[in-house]
Amino acid sequence: MAANYRLLEAFEGLFKGHRYLHRRSNLGDLVAMEFYEDLFTLGRSKRLIERIESGMAVLSTQNMRIGVKARRGDGSFGEIVPNTTPIRDEGYAVCRGPIATIEIGIEVKVLFKAMIKQIDRVINDLRKQVDHFKSKGGKPITVGIAGINFAERCTTYEGTRKFRTDGKKYKHPLQEAKDAESRLLALAAPAFDEFLVLQFQATNEPPYDFKWFGGDTIVMNYGAILARVSQRYERAF
Repeated sequence: MAANYRLLEAFEGLFKGHRYLHRRSNLGDLVAMEFYEDLFTLGRSKRLIERIESGMAVLSTQNMRIGVKARRGDGSFGEIVPNTTPIRDEGYAVCRGPIATIEIGIEVKVLFKAMIKQIDRVINDLRKQVDHFKSKGGKPITVGIAGINFAERCTTYEGTRKFRTDGKKYKHPLQEAKDAESRLLALAAPAFDEFLVLQFQATNEPPYDFKWFGGDTIVMNYGAILARVSQRYERAF
């Protein structure tokens, strides 16, 4: 990949070099929070940079512990509640804290295996998250990101058991990926201001390799979203 975007690196880090455990509920949050670091680094919105550096706009979280593990939130970024102190974590420009408004909201979903079986739930979850972002009023900028596995086979793990796709009872990711992508673009994407599909290949088997399926197109599409969100923010806030 040509650009060192933190969100793309975090997404790759879900799989590369170790098992991907699909039942961990905070994986999308760990990727989503890097979106705001990429926006800050891009530097296209002076208003965004000013509000981040002053601690006026922060990543939403109710967890007041220090450290990256405490950064789990719901993908919301907005104006901090008055008379509260923003939390600054090492390695992050964007502070954390309780927010009074939502200015930007991002939701990340990963479709790894058995995609069509879960596609309706994923679409509903994405659309409901947009409703959540808008629940505090205003006109937040909404971003959806869906990772879709295009691997020829894969394995998942539940405790000591593992389940390997066979192309029949358990469909290989590649057999379902295009259908899943089409449904997401038709039924989930229109709910968001910006929507990005991350095509990748991961078998979840030793040595736990990871490859982007689409190459530099992903970098360009993600960079374009960062630029457009920056412009929207500069105009709106």
